[in-house]
Amino acid sequence: MSRGPVRVLRLGLRPYAEALRVQELCVGAARAARSPVPVPGESVVLSEPAEPVYVWGLRGAPEAEVAARLRARGAGLAAARRGGRITFHGPGQLLAFPVLDLRRRRLPLRGYVAALEALVLRLCRRLGLPAARALPPPFTGVWMGDSKLCAIGVHCGNHITSHGLALNCCTDLTWFDHIVPCGLEGKGVTSLSRELGRHVTVDHVLEPFLDSFQEVFDCTLVFSEDPGD
Repeated sequence: MSRGPVRVLRLGLRPYAEALRVQELCVGAARAARSPVPVPGESVVLSEPAEPVYVWGLRGAPEAEVAARLRARGAGLAAARRGGRITFHGPGQLLAFPVLDLRRRRLPLRGYVAALEALVLRLCRRLGLPAARALPPPFTGVWMGDSKLCAIGVHCGNHITSHGLALNCCTDLTWFDHIVPCGLEGKGVTSLSRELGRHVTVDHVLEPFLDSFQEVFDCTLVFSEDPGD
């Protein structure tokens, strides 16, 4: 049985800060949905970062010298309320921020992270990458060999999720050369385009991504332009 509707907000090519702003509106709507007369409040915000930006989570902020060097390369810098160390977001990458009520879903946080990994693994199989895999804890994300294809970093406040995953579609991977992605020494990064040997854009993967999302989270999808509707 479906767990009800999840609103899909497709932002397209937007600055990272704008995706965060829309996500926070969705978080507010999800909290309001816990009123005495509940209304649908779950969402997923999809975007492609319009400009390069290095983002770190609750730990791992770069030192001043490193931050200056990254800025000099033309990238923005941002802190985010999520787990994980520094990583890169930019054009050619799908950002998906699910805003879900884990208490209503009776889903523990580790189970939620595993569900995000399962979602991306389904997508990879749809696209012809059956070798994609998730690694056991403490690693997160989806990998091809020793290279990370999809990074996961989430926040959960009062059982409402935010942030989520970053899937490299046709990302310029050289941006990762200037950091230790997610703080993982000796690991690489890859993209769908590199693994499939063809140009795979964010637009190419949206439909199979949403199909996989609907299956993993047992929901119907409702497309919306307003995070508070």
